[in-house]
Amino acid sequence: MITKSKNSRLLMFVVGALAVISSVRLWTGQDALTSSSTIGTALRLTVPILLAGMAGLWAERCGVLNIGIEGMMIFGTWFGAWGAWQSGPWVGLVLAILGGMLGGLIHAVATVRFNIDQVISGVVINLLAFFGVRYLSDLVYVGKPGGGISQSPPQKWALPRFNLPILSGGEVAGWKSPDVLGRLETNRWFIIGDFGGITRGLTSDLSWATVIAIAVVPLSAWLLWRTRFGLRLRSSGESPVAAESLGIKVNHLRYYGLLISGGLAGLAGGTLSIVASSYYRQGQTAGRGFIGLATMIFGNWRPSGVLTGAMLFGYAEGIKLVASDSITALFLFIAAVSVMFFVLAVLRRKRTQIFVALGVFVLSAVAYRTIDTVPESLTQSLPYVVTIVVLATANQRLRPPAMAGVPFRPGEPH
Repeated sequence: MITKSKNSRLLMFVVGALAVISSVRLWTGQDALTSSSTIGTALRLTVPILLAGMAGLWAERCGVLNIGIEGMMIFGTWFGAWGAWQSGPWVGLVLAILGGMLGGLIHAVATVRFNIDQVISGVVINLLAFFGVRYLSDLVYVGKPGGGISQSPPQKWALPRFNLPILSGGEVAGWKSPDVLGRLETNRWFIIGDFGGITRGLTSDLSWATVIAIAVVPLSAWLLWRTRFGLRLRSSGESPVAAESLGIKVNHLRYYGLLISGGLAGLAGGTLSIVASSYYRQGQTAGRGFIGLATMIFGNWRPSGVLTGAMLFGYAEGIKLVASDSITALFLFIAAVSVMFFVLAVLRRKRTQIFVALGVFVLSAVAYRTIDTVPESLTQSLPYVVTIVVLATANQRLRPPAMAGVPFRPGEPH
């Protein structure tokens, strides 16, 4: 019954949000808000943030802070691009994962074996990755066609992309299927047209790396909450002393957790240099490892929550790239959503939430009425502003693993 109630509330929320954004689209004429091109771009931008957030989740669930995700992503970009240049993108993705796992292993040895401060270890990994791959680039890429100290030569070929048959006009054994969602999007009917645009963006021009990244979410949820391994790994982050008293080898599990964390961070970096681009470029990660940590906190250390936070950031960055002139319409959307939250807060008699929702409504309504063109400097910072807002609004029900970041030595009294 509880599950059915949660599913019903989720469905009502999704339909309500879709109705609001559809109304805003019709009122403002900004079809790009829910177009398949915007959603497809947002999905591609979501992937590295999602994987970085999942990397942080695996690390903290086993009891170790991983500030070094950014550095592990850098390892992934470099080794992934090198592998794609030498042997193709699939080899590149494998090497990207291994490169990230190398960073995870270094972090594990430093924090689990030698009990070095976990924050310091993460910062050192970030610095080591930045300067280390620059040195490697000087050795390997300088003098090669298209390469240099700050970038690699282009990869041999790109990963294949595909559309889902029937839904988005994909092919089945050479037969070109109809594009049902494309027709719905073209008509632009209320809700139905927006549903068509959003779902077509999620089901067309897909890379296999995107499919793998999305599959990480349910796979991680199953491993962490439905298997003995996951239960033991989470216990090492919640109460390592109790876990040790039951015969669980906490340090071994922390090694496993950090290797998985590093592998996911490396894969995130690999998607940047292999899928989003065709070569490694210095500064390619652009702080996404830290934004991944923010989405982990927003998601309350749960895979579905991390996915939601990553999608918010990806959509904000996607709308900036594809249709920056639609950003003003988002002010109206935020105002409408804040009214919904205001009504819910009044019904629940939550005084703080009432004032917050009212304040957001006033600010967004004034912004919509007074701002005609958003300055480029603001559009560039929009994804990071969204990250700050996400963290500020997610601090009410956060429950991190109880002993994440706390040093642990087996056999010693705690």
